[in-house]
Parts: sequence; C-alpha cells; structure tokens
Amino acid sequence: RDYYASRGLGDVYKRQIINCGSLNLDYVYSVDHMVQKGETLSSISMETFCGGKGLNQSIALCKSGISVYHAGRVGRTNGDMLLKMLEDVGVNTDFVSIVEEETGHAIIQRNLAGDNCILLYGGANIGIEKPWIDELSSHFEAGDYLLLQNEISNLPYIMEKAIDAGVHIILNPSPMDQQVLDCPIKQVDYIILNEIEAAEICGLVRKIKDEQLARKLAESFPNTKVILTLGEKGALYLEKGNIIRQESFHVPVVDTTAAGDTFTGYFFGSILSGMKPETALQRAAKAAAIAVTKKGAAPSIPEALEVDGFFSE
Repeated sequence: RDYYASRGLGDVYKRQIINCGSLNLDYVYSVDHMVQKGETLSSISMETFCGGKGLNQSIALCKSGISVYHAGRVGRTNGDMLLKMLEDVGVNTDFVSIVEEETGHAIIQRNLAGDNCILLYGGANIGIEKPWIDELSSHFEAGDYLLLQNEISNLPYIMEKAIDAGVHIILNPSPMDQQVLDCPIKQVDYIILNEIEAAEICGLVRKIKDEQLARKLAESFPNTKVILTLGEKGALYLEKGNIIRQESFHVPVVDTTAAGDTFTGYFFGSILSGMKPETALQRAAKAAAIAVTKKGAAPSIPEALEVDGFFSE
C-alpha cells in the first residue's frame, strides 16, 4: 500500500465500489486441441484455480490500487479457497454469503496456443434472489459505484435498486443472454464489452468496423461511456463522440483466461483513482498483457508495481 500512496493512487477516489459478481472454481484442462463433437480426448494436465468474472475483476480492482467490496455467494463445502484468495489480496468480503448450494465452477479447455473455451456451472451464483439483493442494496449510498457482470441471477433487479439509490453502474454484459437485454442499460454509466457482445446488444446482423461499432453503441446508449475491447487489436474508449484507441502489447501467450477481467479491473481502478481515460487504457492494456503470460485466472492478475514497471519493448 505504500507503493500506491507514493503514486497518489486512492487519493482521488472517495466513494466505495461494490462488485456484485460470480465466484467460481476453475478446473483447467490443458489439451492438444479443443475437443470436437463425438470426440474423446485425454488432457495433458488438470489444474484448479480461483476464478469467475466477479472474483477476477475484484482482484484486479484491488491490485490496481483501490479498495473494493465483493458481493456474492459461495458454497459451504468448497468456497473457502475463493474467500481466502479475495481476503489475501485485500478485497473486503463482508457481502459474500456462505450457502448450502454448490459453489459455481467452470470447466476450461486450454490449448497449446493458450486459447480457451469455457463451460460454466452457475451454482450458488445463480441463487441470488431479491431478498438478498434488498439486503445488499441497504448498504448503497448515492455516488457509490457498482460493478456488474452477467454470471449471476436477477441482474435487472440489482440494477434497478442501484439506480433508485443513486449509484453509478459499470456493466460488463458477459456472457450475453436475454437477461442482459432485460436490463435498464440506458441508465448505465459505463459499459465494457467485446465486439461480439456489442453487435448482439445493438441487434446487428452483419459485422461492422470497430469504430463504427463503438459509435453505434454510443447512439444506442447516449448517456453511457463505452469501452469496446478488441482482443489482439486493443481497445476503444468513446465518450461524447470522442474516441481514444489503445493498441495491445504483444507478448508470448500462455493463458488468456482472465485477460479481459484484468483489463476491466485495472481500467476502472485507474479511472476511479483519478487517471485520465488514455492513461487508464494504457495501464489496463499492460496489465492484461502481463496476465496472458501466466497460467490461471485470478493467479495471473499482476500487482500494480509490475504493471507500472512494464515497458512495451
């Protein structure tokens, strides 16, 4: 924390940020290639990591240099590993409930190029009901920030409670499904998503160029700041008609599992620390580049010292 203080991080940020999101155990199978229909494939190895978009983004936020509360649910029998990971990093877990349901998990295939495909089991993450949300929202204060992804249940209701309380909403609508389309997205402060999610949320049936896509999002949600992630091509930030482009940093790829979540956490951690969007974009791109050089989801998220010492060469 002395490092953060020396750079002035956290001084500008005065409001609490709550990340209401998923907590998963990731079972990662290293494979020669992704399994095909009708195929039986032996894995090279299997490893267990902490993950879930919610947990990953909370850890990235915290490592970026700000305080964060995580809200969510884990199973009593196997949730300890996830809680310990959050607490060891410094994330506040006061709003994490321990329940009788099974903890959410993911089965991940990771090929030799470091690419992955993921099968999710929601478990406790999709047992979030309105009374639980009512209790959580009693802790909201006007001006707070709420970060949301789409790996939990009752997302529209959570957003409605946040809007009623005057809370700023950051939405990462991943994975895309009907629940996202039922949300009051026009009242979101920030939306961060990839090209596939952006096309779906805009109802597009044909592919358009990334800058056109970002502007289409801005037209659809005029009061929302847009961050469009482009994978190897970097990212775009659009606010009030102005676009800032951030190229990605090219590094040897080991595992891409948490790259997007690392980018999200570092971008918003930097924004809430008072950095300008162009600085936050570059910092997030560096963090994501470091993350893909390491195995696992949460364990691959770098510390701020490593990110801020990263050089493109």
